[in-house]
Amino acid sequence: MFKMSAHILEGFLEMLLTERGAAANTLASYRRDLEDFSGFLARRGQDVKKVTAADIQAYIKFLDGTGLKATTQARRLSAIRQFFSYLLGEDIRRDDPSLNIDSPRAGRRLPKYLTEAEVDKLLAAAAGESPEKKRLYSLLQLLYATGLRVSELVSLPYPAIREQDRFLIVRGKGNKERLVPVNQTAKDALDQYLEFRMDFCTDGKHSKWLYPSRGGQGFLTRQRLGQLLKELAVEAAIDPAKVSPHVLRHAFASHLLANGADLRSLQKMLGHADISTTQIYTHVLQKRLMEIVSTHHPLA
Repeated sequence: MFKMSAHILEGFLEMLLTERGAAANTLASYRRDLEDFSGFLARRGQDVKKVTAADIQAYIKFLDGTGLKATTQARRLSAIRQFFSYLLGEDIRRDDPSLNIDSPRAGRRLPKYLTEAEVDKLLAAAAGESPEKKRLYSLLQLLYATGLRVSELVSLPYPAIREQDRFLIVRGKGNKERLVPVNQTAKDALDQYLEFRMDFCTDGKHSKWLYPSRGGQGFLTRQRLGQLLKELAVEAAIDPAKVSPHVLRHAFASHLLANGADLRSLQKMLGHADISTTQIYTHVLQKRLMEIVSTHHPLA
């Protein structure tokens, strides 16, 4: 690593943690990206205080030559920009060499999602009387009814929602809380699971998690939920490659928009900081807009 970078990098990561509430996975990602960049600079004999825009452009060109996806290149450039902004703010540098660097262009991928019929098939396959089926059915109902991130879903506290309430209080990225409405079907599925919840607690002891597990974390892991959904897809005669917790989050958002929800409401429910992130779902509006024009335009 280039001179002083270890000390400065730790200060930058500490700032992300204390001032922005960055999650552990986010901090690990920043560390990997910046250590890769620092390795490149070390091979050029460059110091953090003397890095130029040409050095950063050379790094992006180097990444492109390795075949790295444009989205990954853009993420690394974003980390570099935030790092040099931090150096500027801490008076370690008097300029920011990353300011005028263009982001690698990438076509915007449309989110993968299931059709309403496919979700119905998954729900039908998840229905059953065993404790495992009751748990999986409630997980699936909540995931599709709320669009929670998988990490938010599996780490819900107990009790997550009281009988008289219609909202979940979810702690999402950056430790920010948001209210997410829950429909009655999902609440009913949750109530049925709660009758068997103690079956999943270690030695029948109380757990603070809604979906307890005997594993080290104390709650069902996102990896295990992903496995369960793949197995469920096979039961439902759906290609398991199409099914994941994140795909169901996409299905929640896409189906809401297709049935008349507005982007601002969807943004709040998904916990997106910027509405531009939510706008990836507007592809599903095209068909609906065409139907509106065909039905209501006076010359249609």
